[in-house]
Amino acid sequence: MSVCDVVIMGAMGRMGATLARLAKADPDNYRLAGALERSGCTDGLAGLECAVGDDLATVLAKCPGAVVIDFTAPQASVASAEIAAKAGNPMVVGTTGLSPEQTAALARSAEKTPIFFAPNMSVGLNVLLTVLPDLVRKLGPAYNLEIMEIHHNRKADAPSGTAIKLGQCLAAARGQDYDAVKRHSRDGIIGPRTPDEIGVAALRGGDVVGDHTVYFFGPGERIEVTHRVGNRETFAQGALRAAAWVRRQKPGKLYAMADMLA
Repeated sequence: MSVCDVVIMGAMGRMGATLARLAKADPDNYRLAGALERSGCTDGLAGLECAVGDDLATVLAKCPGAVVIDFTAPQASVASAEIAAKAGNPMVVGTTGLSPEQTAALARSAEKTPIFFAPNMSVGLNVLLTVLPDLVRKLGPAYNLEIMEIHHNRKADAPSGTAIKLGQCLAAARGQDYDAVKRHSRDGIIGPRTPDEIGVAALRGGDVVGDHTVYFFGPGERIEVTHRVGNRETFAQGALRAAAWVRRQKPGKLYAMADMLA
């Protein structure tokens, strides 16, 4: 299999720098073909020995076929997807906090070029999503479902995209619409908990990369299922694996981790 060329958005940021470092450390499988940063912030890119700049269209003209990897911000990721689609470059998006409208915009770009989108690039977390529905069904409706997530103090969105994905997974296993049963945090005199609701709590502090716990509160017992990420390399490795996979796919749908794992 040929080496996978990648173009990293936000290459001086925490995730971008990790992606660039891992790609360069694995030359048998990946080649860092391009790196981008915001205007006025590109000085640090020179040492990466690849096409660099602050304009994606210009960099992609030098990197035909390379997979764009973007962990930046919702609006920026949507704009980058439109540019990648026009250029015909595949793309991997790991950005969190996208609105339904922004996700729909990604899907429109995916009609023109293969795009892989996952709010959490951890393979372990995504395997967990395949296991949880069976647990929900076997435990039955007597168990209250709750989610708690913990992230570093610089995370901009809450609850995390992964917590929402977990909630959607639990709701679907019960045949529910997540938006109808979700309870994001609680405050004040809210009355008793309803049997159907799925509560989500968000904690922020320190340098926590990402912890998620799903609770099953039953009569006289509880089950806690926890996934913890120790460092950003977990997400970066998942994104690089996704890049190597998505470049072999066809346009026409917004691919997810479940597609790759299948």
